[in-house]
Amino acid sequence: MGVAVSSWPLARAVASRGQLGVVSGTGLDAIFAHRLQLGDVGGNLREAIEHFPLRDMAERVWDRYFVPGGKKPDAPFKSKPVPVAKMSRALAELIVVGSFVEVFLAKAGHSGQVGINLLEKIQIPTVPTLLGAMMAGVDYVLMGAGIPRAIPAILDDLAALHSTQLRLDVAGALPDESFFVRIDPSEYASQPLRRPNFVAIVSSTALAATLFRKSTGQVNGFIIEGATAGGHNAPPRGAMQLSDAGEPIYGLRDEPDLAAIRDLGLPFWMAGSYGTPEGLKKALALGAAGVQVGTPFAYCEESGIAPEIKRRVLERHTCVFTDPAASPTGFPFKVAQIPGTLSEPEVYEARERICDFGYLRQVYRKENGTLGYRCASEPIEDFVAKGGDLAETVGRKCLCNGLIATVGMPQIRKNGFVEPPIVTAGDCVTDVSQFLPEGRTSYTAADVLDALLG
Repeated sequence: MGVAVSSWPLARAVASRGQLGVVSGTGLDAIFAHRLQLGDVGGNLREAIEHFPLRDMAERVWDRYFVPGGKKPDAPFKSKPVPVAKMSRALAELIVVGSFVEVFLAKAGHSGQVGINLLEKIQIPTVPTLLGAMMAGVDYVLMGAGIPRAIPAILDDLAALHSTQLRLDVAGALPDESFFVRIDPSEYASQPLRRPNFVAIVSSTALAATLFRKSTGQVNGFIIEGATAGGHNAPPRGAMQLSDAGEPIYGLRDEPDLAAIRDLGLPFWMAGSYGTPEGLKKALALGAAGVQVGTPFAYCEESGIAPEIKRRVLERHTCVFTDPAASPTGFPFKVAQIPGTLSEPEVYEARERICDFGYLRQVYRKENGTLGYRCASEPIEDFVAKGGDLAETVGRKCLCNGLIATVGMPQIRKNGFVEPPIVTAGDCVTDVSQFLPEGRTSYTAADVLDALLG
């Protein structure tokens, strides 16, 4: 659900109806810092931060970024530290507090359950994000876009307030080298925390079996996500072949063996165009515990997507292109074709390449044994100078800036250039208008749930 698309208002609306509301954990430090600079409209952030157990830490973060009345519309957002393996205390505090606030607000005012979704590909902020979410009582952790084998044990460590670490994937690391992100949760919490359930997002039977048997802690279920889902998709198995339109071709090898997954004995949910009454019935018939719904919620009133983008999607037929090159991760990425966004070649060409959030940067080993960071979407000469392959820069888009712009918080450059959005959606985006009540031009999360649950 992108960066702040599935934010706390949407997760709260879903959880209050007895379903699992999920907040996006991607880039929460940037989102929280931007919301503070917009003046905390409605006072929700102030309400949540009052409940953070370490008052001095909370106030440091607040004072660093809060702008009374909000920044001027044409002023840029104040920058924040870029994630690095040995992150500053200031960045760690921002991540922990921002994650706590997001989950706290999602859980407020009801007795339902709330989860947080993270990407394995974005490793550096993961552990402090999990800690902040657990301090707010998060019920589920969902993670995909990789093989998150280490996360279950990290959740155990955080719950017990034991120091923990996440091993980084480092390009060029020597066979006997390991690099980690470390945190001591006892510096942030004084009482043991409740360990949330861990659900892995997978696209293949083999990956589900690997996580079931080889994870360092308990896995509590799986989300089986197909190639029609929005955001990042798993690449096709084997050598990638493209259609005449330039999209990856998926085949029978990419369809999971649900019988084998059922034999693992854990609950699973189906995802990828299952967000309809018919899709829910089909999933239950296949033995699933339910479905994960993304795109229908992404364009409801409570989602974080800017209202103008939602209006465009609901008013006209929107095509979705599975772009094999857009994401610097190398994973295919679903891009909705909407005028004025990075899906248009002229908008893409007009943007000066810059990497100032750094979430999707690849960590690599320098010749002197220290760590470096490069992104295929950064300035080409910088990427190549860091040992990157020139071919990897072709067609790459800055998802960090683009997705943050999609939720109405674009960075404004010194020359007045406003970062354009990039919009993602599942293939079922063409059908979201079915949730519009008669005579209305928008729909709510409750409308989606009413339609799904009958």
